[in-house]
Order: sequence, then structure tokens, then C-alpha cells
Amino acid sequence: MEYVIAPSILAADFCILGEQIAKVQEGGAKWLHLDIMDGMFVPNLSFGLTVVSSIRKAADLFFDVHLMIEEPVRYVKEFAEAGADGITFHVEAAKDPKATIEEIRKFGKQVGISLKPGTPLEVILPYLDQVDMVLVMTVEPGFGAQKFMYDMMDKVRALRKLSDEQGRELFIQVDGGIKEETIRDALEAGANSFVAGSAVFKGDIPRNVRSLLQIAEEYQS
Repeated sequence: MEYVIAPSILAADFCILGEQIAKVQEGGAKWLHLDIMDGMFVPNLSFGLTVVSSIRKAADLFFDVHLMIEEPVRYVKEFAEAGADGITFHVEAAKDPKATIEEIRKFGKQVGISLKPGTPLEVILPYLDQVDMVLVMTVEPGFGAQKFMYDMMDKVRALRKLSDEQGRELFIQVDGGIKEETIRDALEAGANSFVAGSAVFKGDIPRNVRSLLQIAEEYQS
């Protein structure tokens, strides 16, 4: 199983964003997590297409674009063209999840589907065989630096069991409160993609990335 650390630039210093992304790469991260918020689906605004296309020119990383916006199907084309490699949308925000999945596939991108803490896992099960990744939110989406919700690990365990039963290599991603103390619980539950914000961008960025990767690698061995 492949294990991925996906640093979230929501926690970065945008005055020196290029420099910090370079440090993420220095630490060994292969993914970069880009949280797109519209102030409607979640009570916050982040950044948009211009930032994604700008950093695409400077970063040789997998762009893991997380759309926290209403009716995400409207902007799939634009984010695909801006440089997204994978696009994750929220099942709660899409009137037609199947159409959203098909739109992402049309542009040759990996598909992720996400659910908020209060959304039952059963809501996404009809689409499980159509996606590459499921993102289990371990905080309420919209803001960083929240506490990790340990009870969300039940969803992760159930997803990993379903994935194993189907013989699939599904990415199960967790986002929110990931740090050295919590990543072990997520690994144990079956997650293999970890979004980390403050745990990466506060302090020595390369060291922070390497530390999280080492924990994942030790678990794998």
C-alpha cells in the first residue's frame, strides 16, 4: 500500500509560498493539498484558480485539489486546466455526484469524494467503485488547526474493509488535526493519505514532512 503525506497550503505563509512549497518537496512529499473554499458550502474563503495555476508552474507535485464549494461540477474544467491532478468534491455539495465524477473523469483527473463528520458513510457507498479516493474529514471543514475527531476512524475502518473485500487499492484520506500523535491512529484504522497543515508548516518544514513520512513507513514495514 502506498502512503502519502499531502501538506495543505492553507497553513502556509503566502508571502513566501514558493519557498515553502520547495521545502515541502525537500522533505519528500509527493502531493500538495489545495483547499478551495467558496464561503457558501463552508463558512470561509481561501484561494482560487489563479493561485493553483501560478504554483503549478513551480511545483512538480501531485496537485490534490479539494473543492469545498457548492455545485463543484461547475468548476471542474477550470481547475483541471489550472493544473489539478486529482479533484475531490463533497457529496453534500453536489446535486448529482455521478455527473460530477463523470466530469472529472472527462478531463483525465483522479476522482475523490469527501464527506463531512456528520454525514453517514452510506451516502457515498453507491459511488465507491467510481472513485480513486475517499476523503474522510476528521474536523468540520472550513478552518485549520481544529482537533482531530477520533470517532471518524470508524468510517476509515469500514472503508478499508470494503476496499479490501473488493480487492481495490483505494486511497483513504484523512484531513484535519493530523500530526505525529494522531497519524498513528489513522494508519491503524486503514488510512493511507494524510493531509497535514500546521504539523508541516509550523517550524522546520522538511523535518516535519520527513517525520510524518517516517511514521507511515515504519507502520508499513
